[in-house]
Formats: sequence, structure tokens, C-alpha cells
Amino acid sequence: MGRNILVLNGSPRMNGNTAALVEQFTKGAEQAGHRVVRYDLQRMQIHPCLGCCQGGKDPQSPCVQKDDMLKIYPDYREADLVVLASPLYYWTVSGQLKCAFDRLFAVAECNADYENPKKESVLLMAAEGSGFEESLYWYDRLMDHLGWTDRGKVLCGGVFQAGDIRGNSKLEDAYQLGLRI
Repeated sequence: MGRNILVLNGSPRMNGNTAALVEQFTKGAEQAGHRVVRYDLQRMQIHPCLGCCQGGKDPQSPCVQKDDMLKIYPDYREADLVVLASPLYYWTVSGQLKCAFDRLFAVAECNADYENPKKESVLLMAAEGSGFEESLYWYDRLMDHLGWTDRGKVLCGGVFQAGDIRGNSKLEDAYQLGLRI
């Protein structure tokens, strides 16, 4: 039986290098029989978390803010695996991805103990350079805090201009990771 996979694509470039990693991962995952739902966050109206801790009152609409996160919440609840995809911006994930991920806390607020739903996760990143250490530190701590299981990472350095990733072996790595999930 296929799994439900949620892709949060935090790249602002629709045809960029991160998007190419997402496409290859998705191709592999779908070929393996999984259902993949992708959200391109730069096309969505998602406001930053207010830190109000007033969410969780309505599981169907857990956050007090009513924006495009309402589209993501149902797929997040159903997801077995969440793909975090982002270019490397100033040594970490993009603001688009961080903003959306912060807002997932409203789902945890639906539980009296603020327990996050248990998921598996994948990290896909592309960058001009190769300094992924800060992003990996964030991601690994996030997995520990949430109690999630990391299923793999594909980090592709040396790609800056959209399309620079063409022919890069990391595309095959992303495809193979999707197949193995």
C-alpha cells in the first residue's frame, strides 16, 4: 500500500534547482506507488506564526490565522512522510519553508500536551556553495524535538543559476530516495 507524502517546497523559483530535486524525488516516490502532494510555498499566502498559542481549538482549522495554511493542514495530518525542500539561504532553509513549518505548531496545539504528529521526513536542498552544516544542525534537532524519523537527505552544492543542476548526480540520488521510501 502506498504512503502519503507531503512536499513543502520552500524555493521561490518554480523552475529552480530545488524544484528539480523535488521533481525527481516525486517521480521516484510515485513510481514506487506513493501518493505525493506538493505545495509550492512561494505561490501561497502564508503569514508568519503569531506566537499566540491560541490555535488547536478546531482540528479542521487549527490556527487562528485563516490563510493558505488551511490547504496544507489536511494533507499534513494524512502524511506519513513530510519532504522539506529548500535552497540554502544564508546557511539555513528559506523563509518560505520556515514560515510554513512554524505554522504547523497549530496542529500540535490540538493535543493537550502539544504533541506533534509522528512523521518521517526527507530533506532536499540545493545551494550555490556547500555549507549545509547549519541547515543539517537545524534539521537534525527538529527531528529529535518532534520525534520524527529522518529517511534521507539530498544536498546539492555548486548550483546557483536555475538549471545549473541539469546532469548532476544528485538528481538521481533524489529519484532513488523517492523509490526507496
